[in-house]
Amino acid sequence: MMIKDFILPDIGEGVVECEVMDWLVAEGDEIKEDQVVAEVMTDKALVEIPAPFDGKVVKLFYNKGQVAKVHSPLFSVELAAAEEAPEPAAEPVPAQAPVTTAAETQPDTDTGAQAIEDFILPDIGEGIVECEVAEWLVSEGDEVVEDQPICDVMTDKALVQIPAVANGVIHKLYYQKGEIAKVHQPLFALKTTATPGTAVPETSVAKPAPEPVRSPDSVTATESPEPAARNGKAVASPAVRRLARSLNVDIAKVPGSGKNGRVYKQDIQSFVDGERPEPASSPAPEVADSTGLDITAPIRGIQAAMARQMTASVQTIPHFTYCEELDLTELVALRAKLKQRYADKGVKLTLMPFIIKAMSVAAKEFPVLNAQVNDDCSEITYKGDHNIGMAVDGKLGLMVPNIKQVQNKSIIEVANEVTRLSAAAREGRVAAEDLKGGTLSVSNIGALGGTVATPIINKPEVAIVALGKLQTLPRFNEQGEVEARTLMQVSWSGDHRVIDGGTIARFCNLWKSLLENPAEMMLHLS
Repeated sequence: MMIKDFILPDIGEGVVECEVMDWLVAEGDEIKEDQVVAEVMTDKALVEIPAPFDGKVVKLFYNKGQVAKVHSPLFSVELAAAEEAPEPAAEPVPAQAPVTTAAETQPDTDTGAQAIEDFILPDIGEGIVECEVAEWLVSEGDEVVEDQPICDVMTDKALVQIPAVANGVIHKLYYQKGEIAKVHQPLFALKTTATPGTAVPETSVAKPAPEPVRSPDSVTATESPEPAARNGKAVASPAVRRLARSLNVDIAKVPGSGKNGRVYKQDIQSFVDGERPEPASSPAPEVADSTGLDITAPIRGIQAAMARQMTASVQTIPHFTYCEELDLTELVALRAKLKQRYADKGVKLTLMPFIIKAMSVAAKEFPVLNAQVNDDCSEITYKGDHNIGMAVDGKLGLMVPNIKQVQNKSIIEVANEVTRLSAAAREGRVAAEDLKGGTLSVSNIGALGGTVATPIINKPEVAIVALGKLQTLPRFNEQGEVEARTLMQVSWSGDHRVIDGGTIARFCNLWKSLLENPAEMMLHLS
């Protein structure tokens, strides 16, 4: 006998809970696969919940009218004999701990008992509900030790490394590289060995690992081969079967395009339209090749986050751009004198720390540049700390970590932070805290060769500057003589709802004077 919990799946974008409107079965009832078990109401629609397999209802976790949570058990089913897995499973452990299946707990006469534990993907950032498996650092069967990195997962904010929670052997990887993993669902299974004499849970009711959510043309790395149809039964999800019934289609006759003949919704539609679906193929390469074929790739992770952020910024903030030329001849000479001295102390002294510190000094005189506006522009908050961000073009895309409390840091302290955050961003491993709370931003397009830009404000900030490349160009001095000077073009974008042209011009003039006369900037440093 095996008992499975039915985990309430995602039933709508942004839906995290629903109300149980009606139970169409009672505890003890026999049910069939795809039989409607309950009706639940979200804030968008009434949704029918079908049975995923044949069996007997053991427990209903909610009463009619109660609110059920997505990704939590809705009801339990005692599987019919034909549906039972080859091995029984064990009593669930609390959600915050790995799920151990005691059925897979095997006696070992030498080392004690072996238990297979699912590692549940934890909350890895505020508001993050899913992530992409960027890289597996181990394979099934590999021995690992506690805290050893198992995989890299990419959220829409950063690359996060997932470590092993204990010593053991990798039993199962639930996702392939590139697939989307859900928070609070199993990521991998680890076979651990208990020391002799350690109590092993008795075989009881199991809380199975929910099937990973996947796109139609992706499968888990550990899915076992199975034929397209068994005993006349197609391989398909309840939702697909329901669609086939609604269209009066015999699903067993539908050729599946998924792995091992799995049938998807588009296969049903193609069958109705008289088209034969193409079999699933390997993922498309990231860039077009010499064949001339178009390549379509999903926009995910940090790239997707940037798309949303920039779209929201342009749609809600009236931008205007102000450009200026900085003569950094004296600053470049000062930096050249100090560079080696501080390099011997382990400090990488670039122009960026001077630029950032000067922005903080100027922001003290013009606090509106270090402010934030609420969505309907009814309130403006002048931020006490100057958390100045740097846009870094890393291997995962554009990231903007920020240096906290620049107003309280020396140029050397800022330099150390610039080095730390730049290195982390290039590797995609910026801590979530370093990405939060920015108040003003710098984009160094000059590192790639540009001179003038129209940077997009990093909402909810109200200003950003793009730095052009350093150029040695002829200019007239006070005596009317032509001499070589080291120049940089800069482009400011401001939120025209709260900053006018005169304000940003005066702010930029002060910032410019500090950078063009480094000795004057020293007078402002405490």
